Parts: sequence; C-alpha cells; structure tokens
Amino acid sequence: MTQKERQARSRGEILRAAMEEFGSRGYDQVTMERICTVHSISKGMMYHYYSNKDELFLLCVQATFQELTDHIRRGTEGLPAENTLEAIKGFFLLREEFFQTHPRQKTIFENAMVHPPKHLREQIQELRGPIREVNRQFLERVVARAKLRPGLRPEQVARYLESMQETFRGAVFRCQEESGKEDLHTMLELSGELLEMILFGVVQQPEREG
Repeated sequence: MTQKERQARSRGEILRAAMEEFGSRGYDQVTMERICTVHSISKGMMYHYYSNKDELFLLCVQATFQELTDHIRRGTEGLPAENTLEAIKGFFLLREEFFQTHPRQKTIFENAMVHPPKHLREQIQELRGPIREVNRQFLERVVARAKLRPGLRPEQVARYLESMQETFRGAVFRCQEESGKEDLHTMLELSGELLEMILFGVVQQPEREG
C-alpha cells in the first residue's frame, strides 16, 4: 500500500467514525476526544488530518448532501413529468425514502438545516448549492408542463414548491406521530392528501360578482 493509499484509508476511517457520532448524537454532543476514544483512533492521527470538530462536521454535512443529491437526481429520472401531481408527490417523497434507509444522514441533515451551529450557517448554506440546483431544475421542468393559475409564472411556482418541502416534511412527520405509523406505505397515503392541499389550497375561492 502506498503512502497516498494509507492516508486516504486513515481519512476515510476518521470520517466514517465522525458520521456515526454526528449521526447518532448530533453536533453539540460530539467532541474530537470522544471520536478518538469510541473508535480507537489515535489523537495524533486525528489531528494530523483534521484540525477541529467543525471541519469534520462540515465534511459529514457535505457527504450527506451529496448522497441525497445523487439519490434525488436518480429518482427524478423515473418520475412522470407529464403528470404534475404524481411527479411532485414522487419528488417530495424521494427525500423521505432516502432518510428511511439512512437514519444517520437524517440526523446530520436535520442538525444542519433545523438546528445548525450559528457560526457554521453560512458554510452550510454554501454546501446546499448542488441539491438546490437539482431541486430547481426538476421543479421548473415539471411546472413548465403544468396548467397554472392565470398570473402565475413557472419560476415563481417552482420557488414556492421548493420552499414548501420543509412544510410538507413537517406535516407528514406530525401525522405519522399522531397515527403511530412510520412506514413508507402510510407516508404515501398521507403525502397525497397533503400535497393536494399544498397545490390546490384548502379554502374555496369566493365567486366574484359581475
């Protein structure tokens, strides 16, 4: 094994340990010392490759965002762009499907997006760039085929739908908690109802006079 290969292996070992710690305990509860102790990593090796906890956390966030981006990119290729409701429903569910099978990445994602360390917020937003671009491209493509309300522009609707992802996810989570069911089948049923409300609203428009 060459020196370069040994270095790559050591870096990978530390990063996997960090993913496990941040993915099970969250940023605030993780220390460099804990990663070393729990995963039998020498402090010398740790600090040779990584200077502090923030550097490791950002690498874990970047890896999580990249995995999710790849998952969404692959998933959107098979969605029916001609059926707006089903395409957007499938798009919203892609992220939930990913987190169902990647619980550690889910914790890291939520830590970064919902409760980010204040001093890392700007860097985290920069790391979101690729996934936001994938989201934007898909939503603009689907919305361009949809019949929109008069006065609405496709790019305006695409931005709205992108911003509603977190609302959708929170609503599904609350419904799952109330029903006591967290399987994907239940999520599919809930998502259809919630998405119709997001797309079509919940209040009947009053008839305009004359």
